[in-house]
Amino acid sequence: MAGHSQFKNIMYRKGAQDAKRSKMFSKLAREITVAAKSGLPDPAMNPRLRTAVLAARAQNMPKDNIERAIQKAQAGEGDNYETVRYEGFGPGGVSIIVEALTDNRNRTAAEVRTAFQKNGGTLGESGSVSYLFNLVGSVTYPAAAADAEAMLEAAIEAGADDSISVPEGHEVVCTVEALAEVRDALEARFGPAESGRLVWKPQTTVAVETDNADGLFRLLDMLDDNDDVQQVYANYEVTDEVLQKMTA
Repeated sequence: MAGHSQFKNIMYRKGAQDAKRSKMFSKLAREITVAAKSGLPDPAMNPRLRTAVLAARAQNMPKDNIERAIQKAQAGEGDNYETVRYEGFGPGGVSIIVEALTDNRNRTAAEVRTAFQKNGGTLGESGSVSYLFNLVGSVTYPAAAADAEAMLEAAIEAGADDSISVPEGHEVVCTVEALAEVRDALEARFGPAESGRLVWKPQTTVAVETDNADGLFRLLDMLDDNDDVQQVYANYEVTDEVLQKMTA
């Protein structure tokens, strides 16, 4: 996926995301609690918890909220959640992967299916689109952390596969197995990352035209707005021309 377009697409949707900050904090807290329950309550000793805490800090989640979520796990409080993944197709033939944490698989599946159906998409079977993506490690930094050359050099030294730098920031990509090592090496040089986690990266992208873009963004926003949904990945690419038509 072209990094520049990826960042532009993310930035376009960021306004709607910012309006849902309280819901975002709730999702982040859920992931922190689940991560803390899955291992030690110390982020330094629990990679999943560390990733969850980094994600929370990147969204300016208050420190008290983070600590409260960890304490809830230590006390054995909160519902028992399981990780589920859904796959489907959006308008224009865009492939979509939805990752969720749920305490009720039937409820979540029904709500995700409804989101697809209401916005011109269809929910597929497990494996129907994931073969079009690669599961990789991703570590992101703001543009101010380093210049492109320094970030690429550090990424290679850390054992990463690639570093994508655009005006909005840097993304270092590595294998699943190398994520913790790469993240630690980069943080030793540049400080805490904005995020460091496993992501689904599309092998190729689908160009979305104006008549399908509105429905696609409505679908993605509806999925993001679901309390159980943690991450949504899609292999779309929207050109500047289409974005200008949408915002005109």
